[in-house]
Amino acid sequence: MKSLLRLLPYFTRYRTMYLKGFVLVAISSGAQVVWPHFFGNAMNDLTTGNATPSTLLVQALFIVGFAFISGFFYYLVRQNIIVASRHIEYDLRNDLLAHVEQLSMRFFQNTPQGELMAYATNDVDAVRFFVGPSIMYSADTIATFLAIFGYMLALSPTLALLTVLPLPLMSVAVYFIGRRVHPLFDAVQAHFADLTSRTTESISGMRVVRAYVRERYEEGVFNGLATGYYDKNMRLVRTQGLMQPIIFAFMGLSTVVLLLLGGRMVIAHEITIGVLVQFIVYLGMLTWPFIALGWVTNMIQRAAASMARLVKLFETEPDIKNTERTDSRITSLSGAIEFRNVRFRYRPELPDVLSDVSLRIEHGMTLAIMGRTGSGKTSLVDLLARLYDTTEGSILVDGHDIKTIPVEILRGSIGFVTQEPFLFSETIAENIGFGMTGTDQPDLVGAEEAAKAADIYDNIMEFPEKFKTMLGERGITLSGGQKQRTAIARAIARKPRILILDDAMSAVDTATEEHILSNLRNDPMPRTTILISHRTSTAKEADMIIVLDHGRIVERGTHSELLAHGGNYYDLYQRQLLEESLESA
Repeated sequence: MKSLLRLLPYFTRYRTMYLKGFVLVAISSGAQVVWPHFFGNAMNDLTTGNATPSTLLVQALFIVGFAFISGFFYYLVRQNIIVASRHIEYDLRNDLLAHVEQLSMRFFQNTPQGELMAYATNDVDAVRFFVGPSIMYSADTIATFLAIFGYMLALSPTLALLTVLPLPLMSVAVYFIGRRVHPLFDAVQAHFADLTSRTTESISGMRVVRAYVRERYEEGVFNGLATGYYDKNMRLVRTQGLMQPIIFAFMGLSTVVLLLLGGRMVIAHEITIGVLVQFIVYLGMLTWPFIALGWVTNMIQRAAASMARLVKLFETEPDIKNTERTDSRITSLSGAIEFRNVRFRYRPELPDVLSDVSLRIEHGMTLAIMGRTGSGKTSLVDLLARLYDTTEGSILVDGHDIKTIPVEILRGSIGFVTQEPFLFSETIAENIGFGMTGTDQPDLVGAEEAAKAADIYDNIMEFPEKFKTMLGERGITLSGGQKQRTAIARAIARKPRILILDDAMSAVDTATEEHILSNLRNDPMPRTTILISHRTSTAKEADMIIVLDHGRIVERGTHSELLAHGGNYYDLYQRQLLEESLESA
């Protein structure tokens, strides 16, 4: 339950709406308590023979009037408390996304996507039910009970006390059942995260599933997870199912007490038949609030379990963030880079990915990084963008240790195209303009210039909607080469001081690749460019080429220098020449 205390700032933000809601609940409950008085008077008039059509009409009008007043103010209650809960839900989702976006890459490597979806859907919904309906029904239950019980005491203290005597026992029983709900709901949420993760992976990898004819296997895995989710939900539902029978049993017991004792008091002329009828009506009016009490108990237990999960997520600190070392005076970068004795490993128990890497890249240079798969090429540029921090050594940009550069300034100066380009389900213009700052709408002129530089402009103009063409999920409507060139255009469009292309032209032919590289070389805007590739054709025009092997720089120099050296680069060059000759034969 302590986790729910983390919601206090949200309650404080909308405290006026909640306070108005509580006042309106009191008014609604007060009006609700009044109308049975007129019903009892009508019953007394009927039993004594004093009733006339006019007096019954007046009593009926009073009943309808107070019922209308109660309903109207209850509507206003919902307009305050339920609306406030929607505001809190909105704020909580935004805070959740903002926090997740700040977390480091290690978090996303270790957290399934489906678990994050469960946080943003089921867990936030459970919390919203607590801050809205559960608070509203709790306030309604308390106000209604106090108003009704106070009026019952005024009518007959003895009968009132005996009638409500079973109700505290009912609350105790509901409390103990609620304690069992918490761990069961926690287990349901955790299993839902697993189910969502697997479903997301299956849908995203549908091409692979079909290519390997693994549909039946995936169905079996999904059925197993779905069955587990069903079983956990059934255990939860069976426990929750005890709530209403217990409530109805105790309410029935109260009704029996009321009929036996109230009936004797009517016979003994201690109370009138109208008072007994009022007690029966009031007891019926208490039924829903106490049913709601059981429902509220469930919602509180669910919310506590969900909020505990959310608190754990909110308390996850990003590995990489601005600290006291950050120099806020650094507002721009030009792109001179230096690696000093850099060593890096992803986890302490794993071997080094990079070892003793020292490298200087002058502003405006083009660096090509070559090496076999797993040699550390991507890790090197990930460190430059501070997606991870070095294990040892340091990286400098413009002479500043990157740990002193504000993260937003460092990353805002870099255009990064990853090995697997990711495109959003938006228009081509919006995808290319994604990295542009200072505007909510994509700059079509800038997008067109970037598209031309990435050699994708002509393809875009062939589409019926041109730059307004909507892309499917992850850009599925484009070919592999078109995806890569669109991603390159997106990086160019933000006019970065440092451009990183991580094997970003593997799906395009060499002629298109040469055209793109030529456009980059002829761009009047000075920038430092880092090219990662397995093709020597990509690297041959670079100002410097380094070859990585097992995380170390084993060769460095220009294309001609490395060919003259006769090492790994030379071997790779000869193999690719042979492949080209065989393809052309």
